[in-house]
Amino acid sequence: MNIYTSVDAMRTASRAAHPNGQRLGFVPTMGALHQGHLALVRAAKAQSDVVAASIFVNPLQFGPKEDLNKYPRNFERDRKLLETEGVAILFAPSVDEMYPEKAIAYVNVEGLSDRLDSKSRPGHFRGVTTVVSKLFHIVEPDLAFFGQKDAAQVAIIRRMVRDLNVPVEIVVCPIVREPDGLAMSSRNAYLDVQQRKSARVLHRSLLYVQKLFQQGERDAGRLLAAGKEVFSQEPSVRADYFEIVNPETLEPVAEITQRTLVAAAGFVGNTRLIDNILLG
Repeated sequence: MNIYTSVDAMRTASRAAHPNGQRLGFVPTMGALHQGHLALVRAAKAQSDVVAASIFVNPLQFGPKEDLNKYPRNFERDRKLLETEGVAILFAPSVDEMYPEKAIAYVNVEGLSDRLDSKSRPGHFRGVTTVVSKLFHIVEPDLAFFGQKDAAQVAIIRRMVRDLNVPVEIVVCPIVREPDGLAMSSRNAYLDVQQRKSARVLHRSLLYVQKLFQQGERDAGRLLAAGKEVFSQEPSVRADYFEIVNPETLEPVAEITQRTLVAAAGFVGNTRLIDNILLG
């Protein structure tokens, strides 16, 4: 695996990596890798000729009260995992390399970036779209792989790619879960034993909504009320949001007549976790 830390070196390597119609798959990460990330790498390997990944903890997507400084970092461990999975190219730039001094340009997807997670993380999605746009321009992948767990992020990136005519195909992979159903996340490492147990309420409440849907319930209001009732049974987890929305626009729906996203977020102690399911 070749590792590059500069934009110019990464560009040169990327352009040399897929001649003659070969497809370059790309998995952007912030490190602290788990099986969810590795599932994306495996999907990229199955659908691409060459796989590139990035490790970059993006300061723009962290708010002033969030966990940028304590975000887990173990580059050597992550490097070994990616190399074992067959990643050919790793881009690991510094903050100064990605954001030169006095940089003032940002990418923002109006409307969508104000929904779901942005209510408690203002500016978060602007940071995501800015860094992902930069990574797409630097790496120039044919396909980019993201996890369904970050459903709002997926919707926003898809819209950015469409509106800006970015020549990359967005591939979304299923959520990878722990044996007890908790969605894998780098932030799960922050949880103690009791918090880890309490955090399962996110998935449990989503499963209850799914069960009612499968039994024929289509009214979003009733499904929301049922999901929130299950969520409230775990008082140690503070709900951030529980919403039923269109998976492309992130706008609330009243009646489920097509594929629909049920998304939940909550604070377990100081750790914010997200989860979702798709109905229909």
